[in-house]
Amino acid sequence: MTAPTVELLYWDGCPSHPQALAELRAALESIGRGDVAVSVGRIEDDGQAEASRFVGSPTIRIDGVDPFPPGDDEPLGLTCRVYRLQDGRFSPTPDPQLLREQLARRLPDRTGPA
Repeated sequence: MTAPTVELLYWDGCPSHPQALAELRAALESIGRGDVAVSVGRIEDDGQAEASRFVGSPTIRIDGVDPFPPGDDEPLGLTCRVYRLQDGRFSPTPDPQLLREQLARRLPDRTGPA
């Protein structure tokens, strides 16, 4: 079985990526998947943003899939990303409970067959 990939993409101009990384690692721990490595990638320019389909910082991907898919009208580029919390407020990072749910749904249980 191939190890799952979890990545956090960010742009230096947006200050929320350290918080997003800490929350992502805490979410992995809370679902019993602290063994999953998080790859951190910096997006440096518009060309790289376009090539990687980057819709803003921070962006989390699980096996290449954004668990919080942006709308079709979401522009690609060097920008700060905004998420919606369950209570309707805006946030620079995903809702922690929704993040845990998405990780649990998308990451294979390590106790399953190998």
